[in-house]
Amino acid sequence: MTLTLEHVTGGYGNLQVLKDLNFTVADGSIVGLIGLNGAGKSTTIKHIIGLLTPQQGKITIDDKTLAEDPDGYRQAIAYVPETPVLYAKLTLREHLELTMMAYALDKDAAWAKANEMLKKFRLDNKLDWFPAKFSKGMKQKVMIVAAFMTNAKLYIIDEPFTGLDPLAVHDLLDLVQAKKAAGASVLMSTHILATAQQYADQFVLLRSGQVRATGNMAQLRQDFKLADDASLDAIYMAMTEER
Repeated sequence: MTLTLEHVTGGYGNLQVLKDLNFTVADGSIVGLIGLNGAGKSTTIKHIIGLLTPQQGKITIDDKTLAEDPDGYRQAIAYVPETPVLYAKLTLREHLELTMMAYALDKDAAWAKANEMLKKFRLDNKLDWFPAKFSKGMKQKVMIVAAFMTNAKLYIIDEPFTGLDPLAVHDLLDLVQAKKAAGASVLMSTHILATAQQYADQFVLLRSGQVRATGNMAQLRQDFKLADDASLDAIYMAMTEER
């Protein structure tokens, strides 16, 4: 499932945040979306998932826009937001059932996937709990289970490690790699640069609402004229020091 942004300009009302964005997330790849706070990472994601509409340009998933195929476009995406969004009056079980309905999933197959992840994240005995009883990390795990139980082909993950313990981070990365191996695409926004460097195949570096650089580590090192062993952290610092 290939995500493509072509000349995307957008923002909030008259406030322009994104300026002529161009990048692609190809099938079977993990792309790290990297930038300072306010660089436009979350705004980019909101445009991709349809919460915001580009003022100019086009966003497609396998050459289809949201306007052309609303249901197909939305069902192609699974999204894990930075801040968990749960319904106060729905139990964990009901959240998962709602996801199954939204994605038109086969219930038996979906529950098989969900139960495996619930056990992994130590939520299997909390199906009848309401969100008020969950910690922030537990809420984030619910969002992860709901996203990764789907058959989506594009996974968009915004600062996924916030609130997660080290074991849960490891388990999430296992899920991400499994989806990649199955041919799905992953766009991951994160400030944990060492993890991004280890797991991402390509990177999109945003600065002030514009794409400053794209490519793999070798291409980024060349772009910023850094040593062959320079880390993503060094590349990030070089970008922030540019005038």
